[in-house]
Amino acid sequence: MASQDWVEKDFYAILGVSKDASEEEIKKAYRKLARKYHPDKNPGDEAAEQKFKDVSEANTVLSDPEQREQYDAIRAMGSGARFSGSPGAGGGSGGFEDLFGNLFGGGAPGPGDGRFGGGPDFADLFGGMGGRFGGGAPAKGADRTAKTTISFSGAVRGTTVGLREQNGTVIDVRIPAGVKDGQKVRVKGKGQQGPGGPGDLLVEVSISSHRFFERDGDDIRIHLPVSFDEAALGATVEVPTVHGEKVRIKVPAGSSSGKVLRLKGHGIRRKNSQGDMLVVVDVQVPQDLPEEALEAVRAYAEATRSIDPRAGLEEKAAV
Repeated sequence: MASQDWVEKDFYAILGVSKDASEEEIKKAYRKLARKYHPDKNPGDEAAEQKFKDVSEANTVLSDPEQREQYDAIRAMGSGARFSGSPGAGGGSGGFEDLFGNLFGGGAPGPGDGRFGGGPDFADLFGGMGGRFGGGAPAKGADRTAKTTISFSGAVRGTTVGLREQNGTVIDVRIPAGVKDGQKVRVKGKGQQGPGGPGDLLVEVSISSHRFFERDGDDIRIHLPVSFDEAALGATVEVPTVHGEKVRIKVPAGSSSGKVLRLKGHGIRRKNSQGDMLVVVDVQVPQDLPEEALEAVRAYAEATRSIDPRAGLEEKAAV
């Protein structure tokens, strides 16, 4: 860490604590900010990533009594001070392609690359990442990357996949329930080895489509076939959910194709939230009707002759 960096950076202000803050106050402030700005919670947000690096650097210095004493002394002396220290260096390079051959696509970020995944692992919030952002601590090794494809149900309910290296070692990757297509899951400690320990493995998840269920954020959308009489008179029908349950839903009388009914809580279920199931009504018209049914339809047409379903169409189409 160069002296001018310490002179120019107010680590106390970055953490939002006073200059006489205790170790516990510093730790508490760091944890709060690290949760807020962690790249796993802010994928693709460069500003949040920089803030995370800043609070990690501030914590690395202020949580170490010796570094904090040196920092306070240099800040007190001002910009003319000089301080000799060794910033953390990136770990060894090398991507997953070196070990995984044709099983994985994509290379690994190099030392200091700064890319992060979108996985759910927050274990390294509380110590262990400071070495990546300087402060004199030994740096962890570089992260490695891999890709995997899982089923639709595996994404909804969560699953575990095994990734095999060329040497036969299998890495078990826990995919959390509700994972999104393209999201990266972090496996701690399975990256390249470095002076401060191994980096992580970032696994990009692709999700196969389903022939019946469609995903819309955390909601699940289905198309429900209903007969003409069910749509006209109303009915209560049973529908399957993505969780393997069967629930009953009321189709209101007079429903048209495209009407969306909502089943609360039957979409993607996470630890602290859950989506809904959106049921789209599809009114079915039979191809071949027996004569008795045709007579009934003709009678219906005669009885509703005064009702024009296209009334006002010309006004709507006017330009």
